[in-house]
Amino acid sequence: MELFDKLLPYLLSGISVGGQYALIAVGYTMVYGILRLINFAHGDVFMVAGLMMVYVSTWAPLYVAIPLVILLTVLLGFVIERVAYKPLRRAPRMSVMISAIGVSYLLQNLALYVTGGLNKNYPTIPWISDTVSVFGATTKMVTLVTPVLTFLLVVLLVQLINHTKIGMAMRAVARDFETSSLMGIKINNVISITFIIGSFLAAIGSMLFFTNYPGVTPTVGAMPGLKAFVAAVFGGIGSIPGAVIGAFIIGICENIIKGLDTLLTTFGVIQQPLGLSTFADAFTFVLLIVILVFKPTGLFGEKATDKV
Repeated sequence: MELFDKLLPYLLSGISVGGQYALIAVGYTMVYGILRLINFAHGDVFMVAGLMMVYVSTWAPLYVAIPLVILLTVLLGFVIERVAYKPLRRAPRMSVMISAIGVSYLLQNLALYVTGGLNKNYPTIPWISDTVSVFGATTKMVTLVTPVLTFLLVVLLVQLINHTKIGMAMRAVARDFETSSLMGIKINNVISITFIIGSFLAAIGSMLFFTNYPGVTPTVGAMPGLKAFVAAVFGGIGSIPGAVIGAFIIGICENIIKGLDTLLTTFGVIQQPLGLSTFADAFTFVLLIVILVFKPTGLFGEKATDKV
């Protein structure tokens, strides 16, 4: 029971962070599923959403700022796709990837120009920022809201993909890009909607993430973006449920590693902290290497077959 009490805060934090990673990972996996493109700028869209909230909330009440920031983030995702990716539709895949890296650095440098590199404090959002007690562990309401909201959004997204006309078009394009085009599916519209959905989820994820970690800097989206990418690969890139499960596993493991020193010293396993929390970020990338070595398609990924 004592172990559970000590472990609970880290589990709660891991579930919360995992949900936030999941919302970003879904954007990665959707874009890859259709375009076979790793959108490296996606983590920076998440960062820009946080930065926009910082500035918009200074002149608009939160009930206006929140929907406005979501709308602006969606617009940003749409513009990035149309300007940086659409002209390269027929270009080699490496060209599109380089374009994605260029967009990432462009967003980071624009944020650096606007903020001067200073840390900006994210505004406090009522209710989800409130402190609550769960089985004696103190946490924020956002920790409880995140997994529920993530689950609801993912269920709605899966329903959209499986039971609507645009969802059918997305599945067709993901299966065979060229044939879908010949069948009259408007490829550009499908791709734009995919980026819009991914940007919407990134905007929601940024609100949840920055409520827990309120400092917004130009590079703050890089690490969550990379971890969400690893989650997408771990779950099987192209699989939405896989990306979500991978994100929760990474979030929970990462936070348990952060608390490992405390847990081991509390129960007398070690006499003094070993600094194991330093390896919390490294764990994610070690996991990526292991997955690529032993199961390259991920937990739920389909084995690719090349037609000759």
